[in-house]
Amino acid sequence: MPYQIDAIDKRILNLLQEDGKRRIRNIAETLGMSNTPVFDRIKRLEREGYIKGYIAVLDSALLGYGMVAFCSVTLERHHRTFIIQFVTEIQELPEVLECYHIAGSFDYLLKIVVKDMDAYQHFISDKLASLANIGRVQSSFVMTQVKHSRILSL
Repeated sequence: MPYQIDAIDKRILNLLQEDGKRRIRNIAETLGMSNTPVFDRIKRLEREGYIKGYIAVLDSALLGYGMVAFCSVTLERHHRTFIIQFVTEIQELPEVLECYHIAGSFDYLLKIVVKDMDAYQHFISDKLASLANIGRVQSSFVMTQVKHSRILSL
C-alpha cells in the first residue's frame, strides 16, 4: 500500500511545485519545522513516486521552437501488438513532448513542439507517417497559449 500523504506533505509538495530549487532549510522555516523531518519527508515522497523528478522549465519560443501543434492520431488496427509498437516508436520522437491515449473519436493526442511550419511538415511526412499502423492524422496549431501550468492543486 502506498504511503498516504498528509497536510504537511501537501504543503511541501506545493512549495516544491512553486520552486523545485527551494532549499530544505527554507521549506522547514516556512512550515515551522526543523530540517531533518522535512528532508525525511521529501525523500519519502521521492521514494514513493509522488515526486517524479526535478526539471528546469524552458521557454521554447526563446529557444527557437515557435510552433506548438496538437496532433490527433487514429490507428488502422487496434491489436495489442500494433498499439505497443506505436507507443514504443512515438517515445523515440523528440518533437513529441506529450502523448495521451484518448477515448473518443481518435486514439492518441500528441503535443508537438517544433521550430516552424517547415519543421512540422518534415515531422509529419518523414517521421510520423513512417510509423506503421497510422490510419489518420489531424493537426491543430496553437495560436496563443492562454494557460500553461504544471502545478497540481493539492
